[in-house]
Amino acid sequence: MGNISDEATVLSDMNTKQNRYEALVRALHADIYRYAVWLIKDKSIAEDVVQETFLRAWKSLDSLKDEAAAKAWLITILRRENARRFERKQFDTVDIDDVSISDPVAHSEDSMEHREVRMAIASLSEEYREPLTLQIIMGYSGDEIAQQLNLNKNTVMTRLFRARNQLKEILTKQMNYGERANG
Repeated sequence: MGNISDEATVLSDMNTKQNRYEALVRALHADIYRYAVWLIKDKSIAEDVVQETFLRAWKSLDSLKDEAAAKAWLITILRRENARRFERKQFDTVDIDDVSISDPVAHSEDSMEHREVRMAIASLSEEYREPLTLQIIMGYSGDEIAQQLNLNKNTVMTRLFRARNQLKEILTKQMNYGERANG
């Protein structure tokens, strides 16, 4: 009789873990994927990294004790998975004649503005770019960003302030340059 009871307990534990994992994926997959696309800037690679992230999450789901910390936990896993990508990366050489260049005139004005903002954010140093990205893309508060990056909240708030000012300065210069070039 003990065997049947043990099997029932194991099956119950497996079902509980499966339900917990599925709820985690349903609740956070879109946010994690959006952050991955922002971080990696390539949708297909982002999909792979997100898949690896959730695979690692499944394997270590028992270590997640606080469900409220799940998003930060997944972002940490994602950042580590992205870093692993570069550890394993073997850079391929590309024949310059095989590279196609898209015509920038073909893009709409909105996508050009969006690209300019992304490029401006990308030009910020990492200490400013990362907290700003966590705030903009993930919707994190100053406290959550501080926890995620292991920083003091005042440091995070200062970096966010400086990041926004630098971003404003970059975009203003681009806009003024564009007006002079077109005027």
